[in-house]
Amino acid sequence: MRIVFAGTPAVAEPTLRALAADHDVVAVITRADAPQGRKRVLTPSPVAVVAAELGLTVIKANKLDDVVTSQIAALAPDLGVIVAYGGFVREPLLGLPRFGWINLHFSLLPRWRGAAPVQRAVIAGDAVTGAAVFQLVEAMDAGPVLATTTVTVGAHQTAGNLLDTLAVDGAALTTRVVDDLATGRATATDQVGEPVLAPKLTLDDARLDWARPRAEVYQRLRGVTPEPGAFTMIDGERFKILEAEPAHQAAAVLPGRIQSLAGEVLIGTADLPLRLIEVQPAGKKPMAAADWWRGRADRADQNEVIAQ
Repeated sequence: MRIVFAGTPAVAEPTLRALAADHDVVAVITRADAPQGRKRVLTPSPVAVVAAELGLTVIKANKLDDVVTSQIAALAPDLGVIVAYGGFVREPLLGLPRFGWINLHFSLLPRWRGAAPVQRAVIAGDAVTGAAVFQLVEAMDAGPVLATTTVTVGAHQTAGNLLDTLAVDGAALTTRVVDDLATGRATATDQVGEPVLAPKLTLDDARLDWARPRAEVYQRLRGVTPEPGAFTMIDGERFKILEAEPAHQAAAVLPGRIQSLAGEVLIGTADLPLRLIEVQPAGKKPMAAADWWRGRADRADQNEVIAQ
């Protein structure tokens, strides 16, 4: 199969590597270099780095316009494969490959259509999620499904951990579908059920509400880790919570109160507390919660901190 691959973040890497091992990837479309870090250094996307490593032709574009369409048409691809590219494929590019385009999406469609399916699944407390390969159509994540794979969401799994797992499972799923398309064995099934949307996360999504029950707070914390990153406000400044877990003991702590009890740094919710493991105060590097607590300048005259 002559394949055009479109993808941008690291989660697309396993699929690109798998396809390049078994097929002729004639071009890789990825988004343009973007500024990274405090110095805002222009940096190629993870997919661009892998494509260069594999010696593949790279087309950097933030929009699949007429110029990109002409470039792809000249390559006469059999199939387009897209994994988290970050842009829409529309006609005439959509119908250009003889097998069209397929999309690896990290949910069990039609649940969690959109930009943040894994994060939204964890926040919602889904016990099971997965990945789907579907035939791309102009409507968002709405095409018929060619294959799926399912995974159990671990009780302490973050969205980042889960996405790493699905990236590997999804690569195997995609290569299987490509092989089935090549041999004529592939079959597509229309999506069934009410769609549930998964819009991109904002910083507001990452702020924890201590007035909610612990289970709900913990799901949100895991769902926004590592990006955009869970936080609360302490003394008017953003206080990041990089890692936490349900406290082993059930001592009552008022919502939003941070206290040290039995050697653990706890923060209260509407019912049971969470144990803080790793935090990052404003302007500081990540540190163990116990070290942060011991280093507080006001620890001598205050036995709790209020988070909002």
